[in-house]
Amino acid sequence: MHFNKKFAFAALTTALAATALPAVAVTLRVGNQGDALSMDPHSLNESLQISVNENVYEPLVMRDRDYKLAPALATSWKQTSPTVWRFDLRKGVQFHDGTPFTADDVIFSYERAKSDGSDMKTYVGQIKEIKKISDHAVDIVTTAPFPILPELFTHWDIMSKKWCETNQATKPVDRRKGIENFASFKANGTGPFRLRERQPNVRTVFARNANYWGKIDGNVDEVIFNVIGNDSTRVAALLSGEIDVMEPVPVQDVDRLKAVPSLKVMQGPELRIIFLGMDQKRDELQFSNVKGKNPFKDKRVRQAFFQAIDIDGIKRSVMRGASTPTALMIPPEVNGYAPDLAKRLPFDIEASKRLLAEAGYPNGFEVSMNCPNDRYVNDGPICQAVAANLAKVGVKIKLEVETKGTYFPKILRRDTSFYMLGWTASTVDAHNVMFPIMSTPGDGGRGQFNLGAYSNARVDELTDKVASETDMKKRNEMIREAMKIHQDEVGHIPLHQQALNWGAKKNITLVQWPDNGMAWKYITVK
Repeated sequence: MHFNKKFAFAALTTALAATALPAVAVTLRVGNQGDALSMDPHSLNESLQISVNENVYEPLVMRDRDYKLAPALATSWKQTSPTVWRFDLRKGVQFHDGTPFTADDVIFSYERAKSDGSDMKTYVGQIKEIKKISDHAVDIVTTAPFPILPELFTHWDIMSKKWCETNQATKPVDRRKGIENFASFKANGTGPFRLRERQPNVRTVFARNANYWGKIDGNVDEVIFNVIGNDSTRVAALLSGEIDVMEPVPVQDVDRLKAVPSLKVMQGPELRIIFLGMDQKRDELQFSNVKGKNPFKDKRVRQAFFQAIDIDGIKRSVMRGASTPTALMIPPEVNGYAPDLAKRLPFDIEASKRLLAEAGYPNGFEVSMNCPNDRYVNDGPICQAVAANLAKVGVKIKLEVETKGTYFPKILRRDTSFYMLGWTASTVDAHNVMFPIMSTPGDGGRGQFNLGAYSNARVDELTDKVASETDMKKRNEMIREAMKIHQDEVGHIPLHQQALNWGAKKNITLVQWPDNGMAWKYITVK
């Protein structure tokens, strides 16, 4: 038999060409109940906004798959004196527009993050100044010794000085005033994904950054982030295959989705505590039928509210078991947690009525309550349950439930008397709650999210001491003392630790961080 070598070679070449066809681009479709309200990483300190933006922008120090500290735009850091940290910056990094990353961008981002309108002051509030050592090294000087500084930097994102100056975006947008600028809708980070298309409150498209300095462990080329506010519509979209990942899964649909062979539900404890805040500063409440007085200035009223709330009923009927009631502003996973302080005051309608009567409100009073409907798991129903509980002790709640697009500007202006909020200690340390939430509002981000202006001089003193104390035993004792004072005074009303519920197709692997962050660079679609 005659063998035609020329034909055989041609056939082999054709076969190899067929196997070498370019891979199909992988698109990930995400459905969420809300949207990132801005592409500006310094404009709003809110979990979803941080989660989305940090796929585009990066901090000096990031979290790895296991939520441990890892180098990002800084390759290393060390204390050279009690109040000075040397950060060596990564070389060869470019912003998405091709501009090189240098120390000038770090200094600019510090000034921007601490300026008026910034919602990220609390992450840079311990800094006195930043000194440029070279293009790729800076000394960060703190106002006092601050041993957990690197942990605080994981959500302080670095922006391009040149890009911001070119586009008149040198100041962050102020969500309290509804102000927006170029950085609200455009983005130029160093991260693994670039912003391609932005339709606020509808959908946003991101593309893989081909020039990313680091390794992208996943295979996703494009992310389409869809806003699907209605719970049932979002679940239906996952069931039909219209989206690949959804967050959050409504607690009432968890078992239903678990039963679908092609889907999975990822669950775990979140670092977030859901709590209620009360205006304790004004002489008269803004939104109340009590004239000339502020009932919330009286601890007995605050305690009456606490004891009127049936938290076990909320866990059972609203959260479907997906919550852990607590009396602390931090969960067990956070350093400084004291288990014995987590025990709540008893739910007691009669005790609540007695306290209100003793405070001079035997028939209760009327007050407005602000609540989001697209931020937390079952946030609206939680507020409705709280309002129903308080009605039983004569307190009439005028409930104002709204999208976070209007909710946040309102409460951040402190235009609220009674509100629900959640806080995630992303540093996994109690100081990240004590400084922004429990401290008296002041400079450098102190008390920036203490929207009811709770104030205790000893708590402020302990917060400062906790910041610089390196002896962990002494430090935890001080944290405990501060938490106990705040608790005894009912500075806020903690409700519960929230649980995470994500839904996804089974062919998708992803990392679920305890701060509810979703890093797209770790996602693989098989």
